Amino acid sequence: MDYEAKLADAVSAVRSEGRYRVFADILRHRGAFPRATYHGEHGEQQIIVWCSNDYLGMGQNTDVIAAMRDAADAHGAGSGGTRNISGTTHLHVQLEDELADLHQKEAALLFTSGYAANDATLSTLAKVLGDCLIISDELNHASMIEGIRRGQGPKRVWKHNDLAHLEELLSSADPKQAKMVAFESVYSMDGDIAPVGAICDLARKYGALTYLDEVHAVGLYGPRGGGIAERDGVLDKVDIIEGTLAKGYGVMGGYIAASANVVDVVRSYAPGFIFSTSLSPVLVAGVLASVRHLKVSQIERQQHQERAITLRKMLLDAGLPVLMAESHIVPVMVGDPVACKQVSDDLLEHHNIYVQPINYPTVPKGTERLRFTPCPLHTDEMMADLVKALDTVWTQRNIKRAA
Repeated sequence: MDYEAKLADAVSAVRSEGRYRVFADILRHRGAFPRATYHGEHGEQQIIVWCSNDYLGMGQNTDVIAAMRDAADAHGAGSGGTRNISGTTHLHVQLEDELADLHQKEAALLFTSGYAANDATLSTLAKVLGDCLIISDELNHASMIEGIRRGQGPKRVWKHNDLAHLEELLSSADPKQAKMVAFESVYSMDGDIAPVGAICDLARKYGALTYLDEVHAVGLYGPRGGGIAERDGVLDKVDIIEGTLAKGYGVMGGYIAASANVVDVVRSYAPGFIFSTSLSPVLVAGVLASVRHLKVSQIERQQHQERAITLRKMLLDAGLPVLMAESHIVPVMVGDPVACKQVSDDLLEHHNIYVQPINYPTVPKGTERLRFTPCPLHTDEMMADLVKALDTVWTQRNIKRAA
């Protein structure tokens, strides 16, 4: 076999569909985010970043940066091993305690990413519980889908946020069978929010555990940043909460918070946890400072919501096809992969605006979009420049304006 030719054909197929992904080579400016430097084929270019998942700008917070610098000076760069073999530092223990407290659970467990947390936890629980039926929302993240697949147990997919369909699936299952309902709070591409309490009530009615992915909500919602479950006053109804430390908290990592038994089972059985080097104490120190800050500070969350509402209104007033949602995520629909990439390229090359095109398989074909994530550090002037640039490119490319 000509291996190189086979691999080249696979890449060509992605290119021909208009969904070949190009990584933007950028460097953020400490203290000046969302400004950054883009390193392109024509040299360096100063840009405004509009698609970062550092939703609150906590990756630029002076206390977070100082905590990371102090940790590097005190402890060095890496953790030195897995959690079982020298990789559990006192900082890891402190952060897990803070996260358990945040979600009002008995325990928490750190992972290297939110993806790893979902994959390891769902696959492990499915196997340990034995023949566990997992009922998954149809728009769940790829990491949840992969974890469920690797669990090798029975599964059902319910229509997105459709309570009637969820109850239909729950009621038709064997009452004696182990069951788990897996869903997200804020869905990252459409920006809609699940009825967390109602879903948990249905799950409890039929004897199912609940697994809630709050990665796009932790730090951002609730009086202490505990996510939608905290905002809605239903933390006690959720059995297992999974979150990230790379979005609202601005650093890196993932975690679960649950009962002590759930955490101990995952800690003891999940290969993705057992055999992974633990997070660097430098990163953990930064997250610890971020979590503690957002437990008491409301200003970042308030500014964040205001910025999202303001941008959505400006886009709507300009006649651009913005998808209306109640969260902080602001998608502008394009509906074609080639046009989506062209718009992104035009914005970067001619307007110094960076927003990544979102194509299949991240979203279904025909729903390609630009996904804007305004943060507290985006100014009114930046928003006005963005809307003007989008209006210009939409006209030049003759793209449909109706959402």
